[in-house]
Amino acid sequence: MSVYQYIAQHQARVSVRQLCSVLRVTTSAYYAWRAKIRRLTVVPAWQVAVRQLFARHARRYGTRRLRVELAAQGYSGIGRRGMRQVLAAHGLRAQQPRSFVPRTTHSDPAVRAAPNRLLGQPTPTAPNQVWVGDITYLPKQGGGWLYLATWLDRYSRKVVGWDVRATMPEDLVSEALRRALVVRRPTAGLVVHSDQGSQYAATRFKHLLACHGAVQSMSRRGNCYDNAHAESFWSRLKTELLDGGSFGSLAEARLEISHYMAYYNAERRHSALGYLAPNHFETQPKTTSQLCPA
Repeated sequence: MSVYQYIAQHQARVSVRQLCSVLRVTTSAYYAWRAKIRRLTVVPAWQVAVRQLFARHARRYGTRRLRVELAAQGYSGIGRRGMRQVLAAHGLRAQQPRSFVPRTTHSDPAVRAAPNRLLGQPTPTAPNQVWVGDITYLPKQGGGWLYLATWLDRYSRKVVGWDVRATMPEDLVSEALRRALVVRRPTAGLVVHSDQGSQYAATRFKHLLACHGAVQSMSRRGNCYDNAHAESFWSRLKTELLDGGSFGSLAEARLEISHYMAYYNAERRHSALGYLAPNHFETQPKTTSQLCPA
């Protein structure tokens, strides 16, 4: 135990001046030591904020998004290296989504597919110009699968419609699209893009598009990158929502997916949107350099 530690432990019963005199140290030296100890033990506010933000976003944010969040709270000039050190010191590690590997849809060769109307076209410059859709499988506890269909606005990456079911009928994608059309009310000419799955080639689905003046577009057969925007969303959702787990029931899946979609649209910062959330990106005026890349 150092002399200064001894003084600190006994100053409640004996004055600091008397202790310093007996131990032959100056009071100024003692107070300088105490100030240094306080500086070392007081956690900077930005470090507390980093841990709070990390917890708030349920391990979904790495240092890039955390830095943007810190800046929004007034903590400027905080480097990613320092944030990594803080997270590592507390055993905190962000989720790591698997690299996106697009799949090829096993479409029916007898189905007459719509052309890919996105090829060679400029990037959308406003909401409700292009929506892209896809279906994914979600694991269920005890075995089996649930099926989730979504529609994303390609301009803002916003989830505009979704549905989840225990089976994969044609109405899975139609219901998700109906919900999006009711809420968004796009003008005629909306391009609705998907792969060549049978649900998207169904007569009722095509009729729904025609009733709303939408134009159908489909990926080329065997070209797995034509619908990459929709398919890449799945790796993010499965990592951030399931994190290697599974759903106990369809009701649980609906509830959890509903919460995640609300979070994704309103809060989750997207690197392709200049680290804005989709809702914010749609309402903020844009310059040409801020528009989403193709």
